[in-house]
Amino acid sequence: MSFILSKILIFLLKPIVWVLITMAFSIRAKSERKRKKFLFISLGLLVIFSNPFVCSCFFNLYEPRGILKKKYDVGILLGGFSKPGPENRLEITESGDRLAQTILLYKTGVIKKILISGGSGKIIGTEPIEADLAADYLKCMGIPDSSIIMENKSRNTIENAKLSLGILNKMEHNPTVVVITSAWHIPRSKVIFNHIFEQKPDFYPTNYLGNHNFNISDFIVPDANALSHWEILLKEWVGYIVDSIRVKGF
Repeated sequence: MSFILSKILIFLLKPIVWVLITMAFSIRAKSERKRKKFLFISLGLLVIFSNPFVCSCFFNLYEPRGILKKKYDVGILLGGFSKPGPENRLEITESGDRLAQTILLYKTGVIKKILISGGSGKIIGTEPIEADLAADYLKCMGIPDSSIIMENKSRNTIENAKLSLGILNKMEHNPTVVVITSAWHIPRSKVIFNHIFEQKPDFYPTNYLGNHNFNISDFIVPDANALSHWEILLKEWVGYIVDSIRVKGF
């Protein structure tokens, strides 16, 4: 039930939904004053949430910087970087830098093994499991079976941490761990992993959405990508608060 409710909440956190709702209120308003009020709110929301500069400023404040200065036994790659494509092929999404950076960390010897943590997020029906498809992809990239560990049951970050820890606890020694995920996902991941893991892991941020180099157009020209990026950030803020409360129950 909580999984379904979380999906509903994610839908309601879309800025475009807020714009459409206030616009609907404007259309249905009986008085001219209320009609103008809701129309002004709707246009205001659209202008603010579609502005690339405003969006980037908030991401820059939230996304941490990180440089790895040592080597690790295991790199935990958090799912959410792909979707199943035609013929069950791995189709990389905007968060695909998680996968690319993980491969780079392995190829440069920073991590010895890759633990892919990601199941299916579908509420109804089935789909190919992300961890399974990613494992096949890594093998095609020349990474041997012996260096790939799969966790293909998790549906969220809390399950990522709990199920990954269960796998790590079965290893012969106490491995050093780094968690690899998107920069905007690091704050919430830290809250969860640091609470569940007795030995706190390090974190490696990837695919930053905040921009530090702006053009004139970023200040004045609306961008649909800003709307989708705000959706990500709002989801993370709410998730940070909710998961901070939830993990205390474990």
